[in-house]
This record gives sequence, structure tokens and C-alpha cells, in this order.
Amino acid sequence: MKVRLLLKNGVLTARLHGELDHHSAACVRDTIDDTAQKMRPHTLRLDFSEITFMDSSGIGLILGRLKLVSVWGGKVIVTNVAPELQKMIELAGIPRLVEVRKEADGNEAV
Repeated sequence: MKVRLLLKNGVLTARLHGELDHHSAACVRDTIDDTAQKMRPHTLRLDFSEITFMDSSGIGLILGRLKLVSVWGGKVIVTNVAPELQKMIELAGIPRLVEVRKEADGNEAV
């Protein structure tokens, strides 16, 4: 599992790549949290365009990052969730807590 971070205009984008499961979630969480706590972005954008598999750890990753950025008044946006993962996101109630949207590519501005 890889995560690539980009900070631009107060938006921290975390582009996730590979399988997001209980083996990889802790490393991804730590990488995102370390940068987010230093930079305190107004928006944390989690880009799922390159996620090939996700278990409930992915839900935990989203919720934990929401809790983190809420401390300084930030928000979380989840983008580019594959259709096969969308049902899990919806059943977990994620769209009631954060904006979930599709973007034309992984680099669109928020």
C-alpha cells in the first residue's frame, strides 16, 4: 500500500494506491496524520482512485481522519471510490459525515 501526499492551497490530498486492509491501514494512517498535524489543512482529500481492495479498515481510516481534522475545523472529502467499494462506503454511513464525490481525474482542485 502506497500513499502519495500533495498540499496545495490548503488542501492536503492523499492519493491511496493498492489494497487498504488491516495490514496496511496503520502505515497509511500514520503517514497522513503526521503531515496533516504539521500542515493543518482546511481540507483533507482522500483519493481512492487507485484502491483495488478495501475492508472495514478503510472505513476506519476515513472516520479517524475526520476526527483528526475536525480538531482544527477542517473537513474530509472522499473522491473516486470504485463502484465495487461504493456500497461499503454507503452502508457505513460515510456520505452522511463527509462529502463523497467522483472527479474526472485525481488532480482536480477542491
